[in-house]
Amino acid sequence: MKEQDLRHMIAGVKSGQMDRRAFVRRLAAFGIAAPMATQLLVHSGVAMAQTSTQIASTYKATKRGGGGALRVLWWQAATLLNPHFATGTKDQDGSRIFYEPLAAWDGDGNLKAILAAEIPSRENGGIAADGKSVTWKLKPGVKWHDGKPFTADDVVFNWQYASDPATAAVTTGSYKDVKVEKIDDLTVKILFKSPQPFWADAFVGASGMIIPKHLFADFTGAKSREAPANLKPVGTGPYKFKDFRPGDTVLGEINMDYHVPNRPFFDSIEMKGGGDAVSAARAVLQTGEYDFAWNLQVEDEVLTRLEKGGKGRVKITEGAGCEHIQLNNTDPWTEVDGERSSMKTKHPSLTDPAVRDALALLIDRKSIQDYIYGRTGIATSNWVNNPPRFRSKNTSYEFNIDKANALLDKAGWARGADGIRGKGAVKLKYVYQTSINQPRQKTQAIVKQACAKAGIEIEIKSVVASVFFSSDIANPDTYPKFYADLQMYNTGPGQPDPGVWLQLGLTSQIATKANKWQGRNPMRWSNAEFDQLLVASDSELDPVKRVAMLIRCNDIMIEKRAVIPVVYRPGVTGISTRLQANTSGWDSNFYDLADWYMAS
Repeated sequence: MKEQDLRHMIAGVKSGQMDRRAFVRRLAAFGIAAPMATQLLVHSGVAMAQTSTQIASTYKATKRGGGGALRVLWWQAATLLNPHFATGTKDQDGSRIFYEPLAAWDGDGNLKAILAAEIPSRENGGIAADGKSVTWKLKPGVKWHDGKPFTADDVVFNWQYASDPATAAVTTGSYKDVKVEKIDDLTVKILFKSPQPFWADAFVGASGMIIPKHLFADFTGAKSREAPANLKPVGTGPYKFKDFRPGDTVLGEINMDYHVPNRPFFDSIEMKGGGDAVSAARAVLQTGEYDFAWNLQVEDEVLTRLEKGGKGRVKITEGAGCEHIQLNNTDPWTEVDGERSSMKTKHPSLTDPAVRDALALLIDRKSIQDYIYGRTGIATSNWVNNPPRFRSKNTSYEFNIDKANALLDKAGWARGADGIRGKGAVKLKYVYQTSINQPRQKTQAIVKQACAKAGIEIEIKSVVASVFFSSDIANPDTYPKFYADLQMYNTGPGQPDPGVWLQLGLTSQIATKANKWQGRNPMRWSNAEFDQLLVASDSELDPVKRVAMLIRCNDIMIEKRAVIPVVYRPGVTGISTRLQANTSGWDSNFYDLADWYMAS
């Protein structure tokens, strides 16, 4: 589709000459999915089609409670319940049982009001014409679980809390460049330094959960980790805190004062953590012991076999997760001022472009898809794989051991008597870490075998998932510390726009001891062109130009091997045949928890 044609169609929707459905159908013919067509309209100043009162719901229950216990299984156990410190999905989802954002992203990429009274738009005056501010009206009558009112003061406090560098919040990227003002008790205004094409970041989705000022005000900045409520949340959500055993179980009980009528359906929720993905899949699909299982990173043939048990089904949700390998740009084996992987060091071999290019050639993505993931992991050369309009057509992948050998030969990395390549005292020997999970260990084995044929020695390291994805700043084995040469995990944008997520490559987001390793960039990778483009895209109101800028950001990361994509991973969950639960690839698994119910 030509840029001129796209602009003409958007203008047609604005003027009323073309309706939304026709616009979405036309773009679908060009491979642009419905949520992305919606976002194109939003970025161009056309209001969301749905608001909190218009979103269709399939919820059938006619009274609050009475549904018994909801049992869900996360094979990576939650370790804390403060969303501002949630380094992994397990902690985000554990927190989401109790805490809520102003709005959430549904599976189609539309905003659903939660603590907001409505979704801001140009029409209702919420979005400023110059794109430099957005005003949120808060839902009246909402109470924290301890009975105190939820007000604009809480919203302003969360901005102050997350944007304070001393707090070292993982959500700081969403708040540090904005200013939040209280208009009245039920209205807040977010001001941007420049026009914002994607304004629905702060207070929205997985990174937008709001904590109560009255319980956290005395625990800001350097004292943030000392708050008792980090482990005993008091939120506004459908369930109230009952008990938490870090690394094991989160228990919640029904909130009888929840701000949505007739919700929730269940009397309690148990989020059980630990074990492995296969046992989690079995517990839902085959035995029916649990109602829902998260992130079934299991070989597809195993999932297919377990589904025959008849107790549950596999649900695949479109999103943008990418299983990828990161290359450390710093030296993880040298300590400077009490910090390994310090920015004061450089990796002795991974800073050589030839080595990085060779490693990219040694990843057999096709075999990893065919023999491990199947329908649950698609080989990819892109870091950004969804939404479709942001997916680059400029990249490709290749598995070629001979070419990798030729690159290393030319760069002067000669084989020693032991067959391992090196230059002087520097050997191509790497520690390659990831979390304990069968597909990941099989992927490690495939990579190790290929690397051996190119004279690269790989030492495989597997870390318990609850440790690898922990926010414990004292633990040396977490992925933000990256005390290894290579590491692999899955991540993706928690919203139908990759702009914020691409901050993983920003120089300003490098994880260091100074920010308690909470920066979004654990690779310690830095590229001036990438930084300039991504920052510029943040204020580019022309949606077509902005897409091109973000695609170029993806391409730079691939060209420079900031990351090596392996497979695109949609959301894969196990769900009881009776459980009715909406899921979204753009938000927390629990974005719609209040609407979950059990069919009779």
